[in-house]
Amino acid sequence: MATDSESSLLEQLAQSGEDDASEISAAAWDAVAASTPKEQPANPGNSVADPKLSALLTKIGTIKKNPGVAAPTKIASVATVESFDDGFVPREPKSFLDAGLSDSDVEGLIFKLLLGRGDTAGRTIADHVRLPFVLVDETLQRLKNEQLLVYRGSAPMNDYIYQLPDIGRERARRLAEHCSYFGAAPVALSDYLASVDAQALGTQHPTVEDLKDAFSDLLINERMLERLGPAINSGRGLFLFGAPGNGKTSIAERVTKAFGQYIWLPRAIGIDGEILRLFDPMCHEEAPIEEGSGILSHSRVDKRWVRIKRPTIVVGGELTMEALEVVFNTSTGISEAPLQLKSNCGTLVIDDFGRQRMTTDELLNRWIVPLEKRYDYLNLANGKKIQVPFDQLIIFSTNLEPKDLVDEAFLRRIPYKIEVTNPNESEFRELFKIMCPKMGFEYDEEAVDHLLVQHYLEVERPFRNCQPRDLLMQVRNHCYYQGKELTLSPESFDFAAENYFAVL
Repeated sequence: MATDSESSLLEQLAQSGEDDASEISAAAWDAVAASTPKEQPANPGNSVADPKLSALLTKIGTIKKNPGVAAPTKIASVATVESFDDGFVPREPKSFLDAGLSDSDVEGLIFKLLLGRGDTAGRTIADHVRLPFVLVDETLQRLKNEQLLVYRGSAPMNDYIYQLPDIGRERARRLAEHCSYFGAAPVALSDYLASVDAQALGTQHPTVEDLKDAFSDLLINERMLERLGPAINSGRGLFLFGAPGNGKTSIAERVTKAFGQYIWLPRAIGIDGEILRLFDPMCHEEAPIEEGSGILSHSRVDKRWVRIKRPTIVVGGELTMEALEVVFNTSTGISEAPLQLKSNCGTLVIDDFGRQRMTTDELLNRWIVPLEKRYDYLNLANGKKIQVPFDQLIIFSTNLEPKDLVDEAFLRRIPYKIEVTNPNESEFRELFKIMCPKMGFEYDEEAVDHLLVQHYLEVERPFRNCQPRDLLMQVRNHCYYQGKELTLSPESFDFAAENYFAVL
């Protein structure tokens, strides 16, 4: 006769398939295989009355004795098992403690959600705060038992519609006065720091092929790629300087493509009760996991995180010092992350450097230490100062000479200075061949020869990478206005050049 613990284990085995056996530890298998009945049966030939149980015990003994079969083990981590190009995948929490949350944190989100949206089903609440329903349901039931919530009605799938009574509504109002946030549950700061470390640019080493893929839609010579490659691999800052119209901004925007394609980002970070909103649809492009991709089941991903394309944030003359610090909204009690935090694991492009609303000295003094140490300090509204990663490739794009903008101390911290030069005549012609089909034209060698001789070579006008596109747009718009077919001719280029170079 089997012991109670053995009977329980045998029942689990009988109800599970071979694939589920991994959930039972090797020690438990040993205990069953080595166990003996408490009472010896009278007839040794009929030691097990149940034939199914007898067959199961025989199978266990066979597995135990077969040295070629490994003992079942438990999966330690989703990220180490799943094949996923991101490398880092946030796992669904098994408890509030595992999620870095307290019961009161989740209760506050539930109260404020019901205060703002009214009667809501339990599964809708769980979806809104991005936590597993099994965890949220326990909290809802406890709040119901404490009479802080009441049932408004039933909902499908063994669920209920919840409503705030007067005492619950009063508590929700007090919570909303401190902070009105009731979105996705925040991620712990320590978890965010670990995610940046796992997805850092320093872990990526783009090759020549990666750069060619990233710049496949641009005409860029081999010499430029040779200079960009080491600068991108450094993961630090670089200057792109040169005449306007040669594609500095276009190059800067494509640099990120040379690194890994996606990263995971928390929607919000919780720091000692303060909410710091990190995910910004204006800066980040969401890239949801496709159904049936074989990467991870949606039920196993922590939905408090969002999968995005590796960010490329471009700021120009509108940049102010306020955008580089935590911005606290006094009316909502929610803090907004600064640009450098939103661009972590990606690229931050300071376009038209030297023309910002803040002086170059202010900007450089703010970043001179983070560029060297690779971490930054941020001040929160409650007076707490936190250390955060400064892990992005910062590209300063300017039409001015770098040495005229900054001093030697700062230039030393930007190890790569790359000049984007004018194209030569053959590259300029190649740009027309590339742009003509995109604009709806058939390339005309004679018309392009006329343009180059009359409007460039004779007047000694320098070539610019943007000009083939701009001139073809002028010709196309003129054809549309005249109701003509899209064709190139010397006359059409004369018209376009007269407009385009009127004050140049």
